[in-house]
Amino acid sequence: MLLRRNLSPKPFSLLHSITVVHFSTSAVDFLPSYTVTPPIQDWPNHLHPKRLIFLITREPKLDLALQIFHHASKYHPGFHHNYHTYHAIIRRLLRSRAFHLIDPLLSDLRASNLRCSEDLFISLIRNYGVVSRPKLAFKTFLTIPKFGVRRSVRSLNALLNALVQNHEYRLVHSVFRNCRERFGVAPNVFSCNILIKALCKRNDLETAHQVLDEMPAMGFVPNVVTFTTILGGHVWRRDMVGAKRVFGEILDRGWFPDVTTYTILMDGYVKQGKLVEAIKVMDEMEDNGIGANEVTYGVMIEAYCKEKKSGEAVNLLDDMVEKRYIPSSVLCCKVIDVLCCEGKVEDACELWKGLLKKNCTPDNAVLGTLIYWLCKKGEVWEARKLFDQFDTSEPPNVMTYNVLISGMCEVGELCEAGRLWDDMVEKGYSPNSFTYNVLIKGFCKIGKAKEGIRILDEKFEKGCLPNKSTYAMLIEGLCDSGEEAEITTVISMAMSSGHIDSDSWELFLTKVIGDLDSGESVLNRILLENAD
Repeated sequence: MLLRRNLSPKPFSLLHSITVVHFSTSAVDFLPSYTVTPPIQDWPNHLHPKRLIFLITREPKLDLALQIFHHASKYHPGFHHNYHTYHAIIRRLLRSRAFHLIDPLLSDLRASNLRCSEDLFISLIRNYGVVSRPKLAFKTFLTIPKFGVRRSVRSLNALLNALVQNHEYRLVHSVFRNCRERFGVAPNVFSCNILIKALCKRNDLETAHQVLDEMPAMGFVPNVVTFTTILGGHVWRRDMVGAKRVFGEILDRGWFPDVTTYTILMDGYVKQGKLVEAIKVMDEMEDNGIGANEVTYGVMIEAYCKEKKSGEAVNLLDDMVEKRYIPSSVLCCKVIDVLCCEGKVEDACELWKGLLKKNCTPDNAVLGTLIYWLCKKGEVWEARKLFDQFDTSEPPNVMTYNVLISGMCEVGELCEAGRLWDDMVEKGYSPNSFTYNVLIKGFCKIGKAKEGIRILDEKFEKGCLPNKSTYAMLIEGLCDSGEEAEITTVISMAMSSGHIDSDSWELFLTKVIGDLDSGESVLNRILLENAD
């Protein structure tokens, strides 16, 4: 009907129809009915800021969360962003480390003239500090007033912490000195503590003590954190006399040192090899009703391991787990290693199984350590059994496979080593230079050096370059099995690869071509075979 009303009443002519058809303005009325498909299926009919924030934070895909944010303001009728929706999407970008997408949003926020809170900028400063971008943290602090927000001591302290995290200690001092005049922010006791921390890390204890002395004149009362920070500075200098003196000042003021203070003091004694003194500090801490924390346990357990006191280390580790602290894999490795060094491999295995039952996370580093010691004792099948038990909880990595393959090769179990190799490849791991070398060594050990040549060829194909030790074990294996004639094959393969280091050349020249009677003819033949 629309076309019919606008056509000429003359007899029908296609060319005439095309040239005279005119759409009335009512045709344009169809455009408002066109809608952009929302980025998600369950798009709400009635959208408000809180609902949008829920959608953004719930969406697992970052790009889709950003689409939801932009779609709401561009295409949802009557919706307008507020400060909280901007804060929600920026927080989401920060968690995903998508910093390059933040500036455009900040520009939009600034242009919108929405009333903002300092919290957004504090989040930005903290995150920039964590990812080692102190310049961006400083830039964010400087731009806060452009959003109509007044800087406070909270954003100042966030900036100071970010600078300390990134070792900008001199800049911390400069910002602190100028915070009133340049930035209009009055520092507080926490600002002073951060400054003292920066000075201690810069090994400027003298200025740190000066700031401590000046704090009352600035209207601030030093606290336990202040003194603990300076105590840590003395420990870092290995000045335990000074550290003990600061500890005494804390007690003289009638304050109670916290677990951090005690732990720093213990760590100082441990670093100087004074384990007995560290134990005394820990006993004093417990007598005063202060329980050890995760860091305290770590310091003391490592100290016992260093002194080869496996019993004390195990007892403290058990105590740590009973208190619901989860030891790191590094700490577990140290305890297990010291047990194994004392020949207590079975005890180490039982300890690790017990830790797994108490919700410690399975770890390849610990498994690799246990397998190494079991293989060293010749108990390769016990190692394999442990490997299989572990495989059900977390896939072993290349290092773990290598340790077990090496153990199997050492005892001549080449078939089992091959099965482990196949299993590793099936799970998507690529054998590395160490894997190839242990197999070559294994074949040479059982008198099958020619199989080692096949492994060497595959090693070249996979881009793993052999070194002097690879060639040395293969040449020695060929000599031991009476297959010296195959040595020229090895040299030819090496020359064909185009990658022979100077040590390998020295090996070839001394061990293979060193015979004056036959060496020259061998060399000439190899050169002719590899001539362009």
